Order: sequence, then structure tokens, then C-alpha cells
Amino acid sequence: MEQQKLDVERAAQKLEQVKNEIAKSFFGQKQLVDHALVTLIAGGHLLVEGVPGLGKTLLVRAIAKAIGGDSKRVQFTPDLMPADITGNIMLDPATGKFVMRKGPVFTNLFIADEINRAPAKTQAALFEAMQEFQVTLDGESCRLPSPFMVLATQNPFEHEGTYPLPDAQKDRFLMKIIADYPDIEDEKNMVTKVLTGDSGAELSIAAVKTALEPADFIEIKNLASSLRTDPLIIDYAVRITAATRQTPAVETGAGPRGSLSLIRCARSRALLLGRNFVLPDDVKALAAEVLAHRLTLSAESELEGLRAAQVIENLIKKIEAPRGIKE
Repeated sequence: MEQQKLDVERAAQKLEQVKNEIAKSFFGQKQLVDHALVTLIAGGHLLVEGVPGLGKTLLVRAIAKAIGGDSKRVQFTPDLMPADITGNIMLDPATGKFVMRKGPVFTNLFIADEINRAPAKTQAALFEAMQEFQVTLDGESCRLPSPFMVLATQNPFEHEGTYPLPDAQKDRFLMKIIADYPDIEDEKNMVTKVLTGDSGAELSIAAVKTALEPADFIEIKNLASSLRTDPLIIDYAVRITAATRQTPAVETGAGPRGSLSLIRCARSRALLLGRNFVLPDDVKALAAEVLAHRLTLSAESELEGLRAAQVIENLIKKIEAPRGIKE
């Protein structure tokens, strides 16, 4: 246990370095950065939603550079085809043989920019990669590099030219976080930084340095998955998830993957905060981000303007948290 404490302290220090590097390009919204790191430590995929111009792409690019590993970015558009992501089998005219052309998804960090601007068939090209960590080309299964994560950005689906993500794909994102407008001071700092930069047009990630090697990141992920989780914490997470299936405000609640995701993220948050055990507060702090995108609200709730995150917050207030959880 003492050794694990030391390992957790070292991991938390390394993750603090990662946050410091991200802050060189992405100003403010510290909770947003923390939630993003929690998702990645848990070995999941991240969906960032917000209106254009809030730095969503800048955030995921800065994260990709700070945590090391190879990264590739694809701008999703209405004419993007599945093969543009996964690759295909093609005939080599020089040899007369069929060869495999691997797509950009064969990377450590795949940045799917404005993912909901592509139609459903193209979005579905990521299903297998996100769930099985492999891609099947012409009947042959090809493993993706390790670690592998999808960092996707999307505009609110009400915006022109967007397609709603299929429920099955939304469920494969471990967490969905909302990028909001920065506060006034952070926005002034950002504008000052841009105007004193080389181009004077936009922020760059050139100042961001790699704070982790891929092997370090895998080690941190393994450490998070080994943190002790009291059975009462598991019971608490399951009760919250199950409650989403029983409230009249929700037509379709979160499934068992929601409970599992909530525990995975709670462990990662504990590690990020330098603890080797999970508290009920870890579950509470992440419940909305982990579960809200897995819900389908009832027609009445939508007419009333109720948001899925509000439903989760209301449920948490009614469900008693376990007491006496100790190290």
C-alpha cells in the first residue's frame, strides 16, 4: 500500500506537468482540462461539445502533444467516406498485388474534428476502433497502436450542417464535456497572447512540450485501474445509473456501461488528485459528464427545456451517498 501511495504521488506530479503544458496554449477552464485528463487516464474516448471558436480543437491538440505519442487529425465533412478514416485495400499497379493502405485512425490519438458534420455511415466507421481497438479491412483484423484514444469535437446539433451522433456511438464515448465561454480575464490573456504571437491570428501549440512518454502514460492508466474501490462506492455508482432508467423525465436511461464508466472515471479522478482510493465525491463530480450523453429525454422534458445534465444533478440530490469511506 505504501508503494502504491508513492506511485500515485509520482503519477499526480507528472499529470500536473501535463496540465501546466496544456495551459501554455489553452487558457482557463481548468475543470474542462481535468475532466479531459480523467477520460484519457481511464483509457476512454472523449467528446467535447461547444459552439465554434471556443478552442475545442486547440484543447485536444494540446492534450495530444502534452501526453506524448503519435496523433493525427481529420476534419469531418459531409463528403468524408469511411475509407478516409480506416483505410482500404487497393491494387498496386507496379506489382499487380493488393496492398493495405492504413488510414489515419492508426495512431495513438485520433482527433476527430467536428465529428457530427459527417453522415452516420462515416461516424460508424469509428465504432469498431473505439470498442474493439481494431479495424477490419477486407476481412482482416488489424490492431490499433496502444494506447489508442479518440478525441472528438462537435458543434451543438442544432447548428446548420450537423448530424446527430447515433446513440450507439455516443455510448462509446466515456465522457462528454461542454466547452463554455472563458471568463473575462482568461479571454483577455488569450487575446494578448495571440496578438503577441508570430501570426497574430490564432493560438499555437508550439509552446506545449511533451510531458509524458507513451510508456509513462500506459503506466499511469494501469495504476488508475488498480486503485482500491470500496464496494459501497460501486453500489453508489450503480444506484445513480439505475435511477436514470426509473425517472419519468427520461425515455431511455443509461445502461450498465454507464455504471462501469462512472467507476473508471472516479478512479482516474482520485489518481489525478493524488489519492490511492476513491471517494463518493469522485462519483458525484463526474456523474453528469459520464451519464448525461447516454440518456434520451422524454418528449415532455424536452418541451420543458430540461437538460440531461440537470436530470443527473437532480437524481444525485435524492440518492444518499455512502458514509465512512476511508483509505
